[in-house]
Amino acid sequence: MTNPYETDLDKSPANHVPLTPLSFLDRTAAVFPTRLAVAHGKRRYSWAEAAERCRRLGSALKTRGIGKGDTVAAMLTNTPEAFEAAHGVPMTGGVLNMLNTRLDPEAIAFMLDHGEAKILLTDTEFAPIVRKALELTEATPLVIDVDDSEGPGGEKIGETDYESFLASGDPGYRGVRPDDEWDAISLNYTSGTTGDPKGVVYHHRGAYLNALGNVLVWGMKMHPVYLWTLPMFHCNGWCFPWTITAQAGTHVCLRKVEAGAIYKAFAEEGVTHLCGAPIVMGLMLNAPEDQKRQFPQKVQMMTAASAPPATVLAGMQDMGIDVTHVYGLTEVYGPAVVCAWHDAWSALPIEQQADIKSRQGVRYPVLGGLTVADPETLEPVPADGETMGEVMMRGHIVMKGYLKNPSATEKAFKGGWFHTGDLGVMHPDHYIELKDRSKDIIISGGENISTIEVEGVLYRHPAVLEAAVVAKPDDRWGETPCAFVTLRPGKTATAEDIIAFARTHLAGFKCPKTVVFGELPKTSTGKVQKFVLRELAKTA
Repeated sequence: MTNPYETDLDKSPANHVPLTPLSFLDRTAAVFPTRLAVAHGKRRYSWAEAAERCRRLGSALKTRGIGKGDTVAAMLTNTPEAFEAAHGVPMTGGVLNMLNTRLDPEAIAFMLDHGEAKILLTDTEFAPIVRKALELTEATPLVIDVDDSEGPGGEKIGETDYESFLASGDPGYRGVRPDDEWDAISLNYTSGTTGDPKGVVYHHRGAYLNALGNVLVWGMKMHPVYLWTLPMFHCNGWCFPWTITAQAGTHVCLRKVEAGAIYKAFAEEGVTHLCGAPIVMGLMLNAPEDQKRQFPQKVQMMTAASAPPATVLAGMQDMGIDVTHVYGLTEVYGPAVVCAWHDAWSALPIEQQADIKSRQGVRYPVLGGLTVADPETLEPVPADGETMGEVMMRGHIVMKGYLKNPSATEKAFKGGWFHTGDLGVMHPDHYIELKDRSKDIIISGGENISTIEVEGVLYRHPAVLEAAVVAKPDDRWGETPCAFVTLRPGKTATAEDIIAFARTHLAGFKCPKTVVFGELPKTSTGKVQKFVLRELAKTA
């Protein structure tokens, strides 16, 4: 029998256009040409000017041979040039590879070679690292120097500078749009702590959808003022270069994340939204009084990694900052799960609010599926808040796969789900809660210990600023918890104090047997480097 809904109802250019976040720039520049798009020190660009700069970049890249599938790498901080690259590079059909500015020359060299970068945009501050990296590469990309007006300067090692390169481009260039929304838009490398980093490939469809997903989960109104504390190189800034553009907002660039600069932006730029790791909240709360500024507007902050403890959450609320907890990975365009807040929860005591907010939550509206299941059988665990399984995702905002690594891609997508490697539980209300990375779980005397659970208790200690727990080898138990603790300025505590405090909240076998005081090693995105701590724990 003929299906009348399919007969003579075919796709055509009139009713089917591939999704791409590039469409946001065109609309915003046309509708709100005079609104402030980018603020960076004394530099101010309207949306008409910002769009022209993006088009000039795309045109100049095209003139230099960049087209579909060609990689353009960028070693940039949170500057207007990084925002422009998020639009100008894919405008050519090319693929943007934002490089982690904290990496060593060897890692940068690997990425330039593996991604086959044809052009490299690099801030002059990083000239020594980039020069060394280029000495190690087989690739010979055209190097373009970015001399940021707010930066420290540095040696120019490129063929030309960014502004001259832009001047050579056509301001009327409209670029190309993807023939297929499955086309690659960006390349983002994982940390590579257990070997060479893997190249995660994003497509236009996923970037478009997650950019709008950010709007939905935040209830974001038009014209937000967004402060760039989250690195734009991290999962393409969680897709916010496109989110804020879609909402005709203002990108407030911040070259270096410092408390004084954050408060200045709040007070003088009217910031309404920002993203960042919990360390950014600690930076604001523990800033010297002479760096703090008053600001009248309510501010929304999105944070990932571990949820903020009650004391931090209360401090942020007292400042007029509402915190939203999200969870994701590089492989899913940044945040893909959110602790969607119920109004009734706001009436609970702050400690209970913090407990609820410690849950990672529910899927973004644009994520197809989220489950906690047995990694081998794929059988979902009971929604009892206790039975652990692996967190898995599927759908629109899952990566294309790992570049040139089909075996890793196949393993990650086993059984039709993306395997995150994170262990968690499903609560009766279907909010998930992470318990640990599969590689971080501590097995002591045959019992599983969640490092996240232990860390959550340590964070409640009034003297503790930061805490991380890893496994320490033990002849009797196999492994025991080892806690690394950073104390609050002016506060004191001994290892015995910390252990005794833990014993009042945890079963004895879960309590740290060893406590080490000092600063925690972190990645450039604020995540604690547990692989470093595991090595230190062996001799602690």
